[in-house]
Amino acid sequence: MNSLSGRVLAAAVATVLTACTPTLDWRELRAADGTLTLLLPCKPASHARKVQLAGQAVTLTLLACRAGEVTWALAHADMVDPARVTPALDELRQAALANLGATTGAALPLAVAGATPNPSSSRVAISGHLPDGSAVQEELAVFARGTRVFQATAVGARLEPQALQTFFTALRAGS
Repeated sequence: MNSLSGRVLAAAVATVLTACTPTLDWRELRAADGTLTLLLPCKPASHARKVQLAGQAVTLTLLACRAGEVTWALAHADMVDPARVTPALDELRQAALANLGATTGAALPLAVAGATPNPSSSRVAISGHLPDGSAVQEELAVFARGTRVFQATAVGARLEPQALQTFFTALRAGS
């Protein structure tokens, strides 16, 4: 596990332990200095850490919460240099796969209004295992708006299609 994926996972686990909500209570939030609007089914905690991403130190901010036995999260960072955006998106996706011991995931459609077109933007469904060996599913989307990269994630033993649809279709980039 690389340091980025370990830190993101550690922050998500910490949030899970402190913010349990049994039902989905969708609320609209603005993140990344207002450049992204999203819906989360619970009140998120925010964590920020310096990480290495695409060969540079950046501040990765994570909003995460747990509801319906699923951890819901949005991570974002400003890469500053446009040339680092595509490698950062690739690295975020690969770190998610590695966290679950997976090498590939099923490609899903991704349409984020206002996102900057990028060949590495994608949405992926992953099946894998946590470090304790328990089976887990993850669905994530990686995309960019200008030099800012985003990773929206849902992780749990069982993911509900309706909740995933609500989460991923509500993503809107732009000021």
